[in-house]
Amino acid sequence: MAKAPLTATEQQILAEKATEHPFSGRFLYMNSPGSYHCRRCDAPLYQADSKFDAGCGWPSFDDEIDGAIRRNVDADGRRTEIVCSHCNGHLGHVFAGEQLTPKNLRHCVNAQALQFSPASQESTEQVALFGGGCFWCLEALFQRINGVTEVVSGYCGGDAEQANYAAVCRGNSGHIEVIQLRFDPRVIAYQQLLELFYDCHDPTSVDQQGADKGSQYRSVIFTQDAQQQQQAQQYQQALQQHTPQPIVTQIIAAKPFYAAESQHQNYFNDHAEQPYCQWNIAPKIEALANKYADRIKPSD
Repeated sequence: MAKAPLTATEQQILAEKATEHPFSGRFLYMNSPGSYHCRRCDAPLYQADSKFDAGCGWPSFDDEIDGAIRRNVDADGRRTEIVCSHCNGHLGHVFAGEQLTPKNLRHCVNAQALQFSPASQESTEQVALFGGGCFWCLEALFQRINGVTEVVSGYCGGDAEQANYAAVCRGNSGHIEVIQLRFDPRVIAYQQLLELFYDCHDPTSVDQQGADKGSQYRSVIFTQDAQQQQQAQQYQQALQQHTPQPIVTQIIAAKPFYAAESQHQNYFNDHAEQPYCQWNIAPKIEALANKYADRIKPSD
């Protein structure tokens, strides 16, 4: 699937040898099977099973795919640069002798020089269910992600009689504003969706996102099976290690989902000029596109 063009930051890293800030969030807490490729030319660079947590704030690998990486000694002779052997794109640096893994090697790679290719061969669409503030915001963001085939705004957590906007807005319905999305696991892994979810809202905020306050705006993941439950718990535990404040996101086994009224579907796309959309949603879409350009549908 075609990817969006390189962002200015990606171009600076790959072509001008810039370095991103540590703990940018991309790929740090992922352990999904698959391979990491060069963001510029899509050449495979690393298998996911060589990735490890070095605690340094950048994705780290202790092995490379044969022939994928070329080494250059920096001009000052102090460090060894690593570049994609196919397109010569700057990736980061390699270090030996740190005793962090049995291979005693650490490829310290800029996350925005990479993109991920899931190993899944499962052709059946899967479902994910997230709540993190106003469902208009989450819907607009995830509609723009490669591999996401459908996003529906709705309610989850309460009963059918209370599954309507008026009742949910009162804050005592038991429901949470959520999105239900369908995705192709061959294109995007569930953990990549988790990464986007945790990054596009504040998971440390109790029953509030920005000006939206109430239990209907709490941060929650409704998992669809035991595998999603395990992945969500593991991801959140890893993220918490580098998050000073407690993460309050609830991870709950799936409950009945109720689609919201028609006027709440595709809301941003149909009302992009409204002040709420311009002030609250459009900047989030722009930030998402800049940070996760490898996952954005080019048409958007």
